[in-house]
Amino acid sequence: MSLVVSILSMCIPFSVALLLASLGEMFNQRAGIFNLGCEGIMAMGAFSGMLVPFIVGGGGPTPMVYNFLGFVLAGVVGALLGLLFGLVVITFRAPQGIAGIGMQMFGVGTAGTLFRYFVGGTQSVPGVPNTPIPILSKIPVIGDIFFSHNIVVYLAFIMVVVSSFILYKTSWGLKVRAVGTHPRAADSMGINVSLTRYEALLVGGLLAGLAGAYLSLCQAKMFSDELISGRGFIAVALVYFGHWSPYKIMLGALLFSLAQTFQSVIQSLGISFPYEFAVMLPYILVIVVLAFSSRDQKSAPAALGKPFNREIRA
Repeated sequence: MSLVVSILSMCIPFSVALLLASLGEMFNQRAGIFNLGCEGIMAMGAFSGMLVPFIVGGGGPTPMVYNFLGFVLAGVVGALLGLLFGLVVITFRAPQGIAGIGMQMFGVGTAGTLFRYFVGGTQSVPGVPNTPIPILSKIPVIGDIFFSHNIVVYLAFIMVVVSSFILYKTSWGLKVRAVGTHPRAADSMGINVSLTRYEALLVGGLLAGLAGAYLSLCQAKMFSDELISGRGFIAVALVYFGHWSPYKIMLGALLFSLAQTFQSVIQSLGISFPYEFAVMLPYILVIVVLAFSSRDQKSAPAALGKPFNREIRA
């Protein structure tokens, strides 16, 4: 029983980076933009997030305000990279797939270069401590699984509810869905398609930056070139798995983090199981899930990946 509780209690915080990045990618795709550069934006967010507490705190005990500023910087950097991606694919109408790969290479490469210049080598930061919720964290089993994490974990799951409300209950969410489904009809109704897509990319980049900062400030409490480890690409896959729905994306993030937790537990317990296969497990799951979920994509935005030019009638 204790092993199950341990696995489930690890699964929830492991899912946060995937959850935030996937919600950001969901807004991108709902607006018709396919952003494969999520990995690069997460890398820049991870580096930016740990830079503030590392420089200001000097590796010692760090007041929470420095961690907060780290998240703010990561979000701003992510948002700016989202706008840069928008400049390339919306204004210049570059192929979104190729531009996304370029953003991924740019973000990962720049983060690694800046890290070696400003930090030099692997350095840990105190990071964000766990904040058990009073009373609820004392509930047997449930308290350890759900209510004994850091504050970012709680906020990430609240963000699922907020994202669903924004997407389905606000006028901006309606605009996002409209420009991703039928941009020409949206344009004829007075919606600025390009501006709405820029706004969606800004939100998506901000969330991807925060996802990277979570990895460096809450999970690993350090930065390295391998910190993201394909999570940006898994986040893109999760949007397809979750059929562009925040709650289904949340379930997908928990599923993939469960696979990640499983391979970590196998290694820590010293179970006789090939290490390489355990590490491969989450990525194999991505392939399997995409193979099955790709059969039913009726909820996919109709204009996903297609540039919009109001001067050219399709």
